[in-house]
Amino acid sequence: MTEEQYKEALLKHVEDFGWQRDGVGNLKGEAEIDIPSGYRFTGPEGTRKLMEVYGNPPTDREYGLIAPENLDWIVVFEFDESGYVKDDEKDSIDAPKLLESMRENQELGNRYRAEQGLDELTITGWAQEPLYNEETHNLEWALTLRNSGGGETVNFNTRLLGRKGVMEVVLVCNPDELGSILPTYQKLIDGYRYTEGNGYAEYQKGDKVAKYGLAALMVGGGAAIAAKTGLFAGLFKVLAKGGKAVYLGIAALFAGIIKGFKRLFGNGGE
Repeated sequence: MTEEQYKEALLKHVEDFGWQRDGVGNLKGEAEIDIPSGYRFTGPEGTRKLMEVYGNPPTDREYGLIAPENLDWIVVFEFDESGYVKDDEKDSIDAPKLLESMRENQELGNRYRAEQGLDELTITGWAQEPLYNEETHNLEWALTLRNSGGGETVNFNTRLLGRKGVMEVVLVCNPDELGSILPTYQKLIDGYRYTEGNGYAEYQKGDKVAKYGLAALMVGGGAAIAAKTGLFAGLFKVLAKGGKAVYLGIAALFAGIIKGFKRLFGNGGE
């Protein structure tokens, strides 16, 4: 089978994952996102199924996924109900120090990936250094990664701060396509909003406050602080082992996507 044939097979395989192609995508009542023409959205169950297709361990943290019809890139939403994150660190984010911490955690995370038969991953650097928008209360950064098979990908991370926690949003795409995709992605995120009562500006005295700030949010956030085990190898999450947060990296979904197709559909038809 050719690359195009494998991709056609994938699209056919995932068609029954509960896609919505217009209106508003419901992110488990916490937030919602507009679904433009030419895009597809699926909720928690469909998101978990698609991530498993791409060779990622399942998790119960996904709230939804939106992507263009051809699934050439994807945007995944997960909510961390850790409380209101204060942004008083916005002017003191140390990008080099953060990158060093991420690389150390990724090395530990690779032990888990090896146990699961997944490719090891290397963080090769920033595709975009951390940037905080004081008006929208969004934190953004992007990392480039390479898997042990030589495939490369980019994780563009957005953290949308809310009253009760943080919506973790990750754009996954090929590195050489980030520049062309980013304006489209940013326009897509403009269609995101917290539901009434859940926005950052709706914080009230007495609400739960997160035990971490913006810097800790980038290296694990609430999962690291609370020593949770949210295992999602497809999108940067934290595995806490022995009290130490361990970064898990992207499985280089699109750089090595044909390998995944072959695992799904076999080598027949070549």
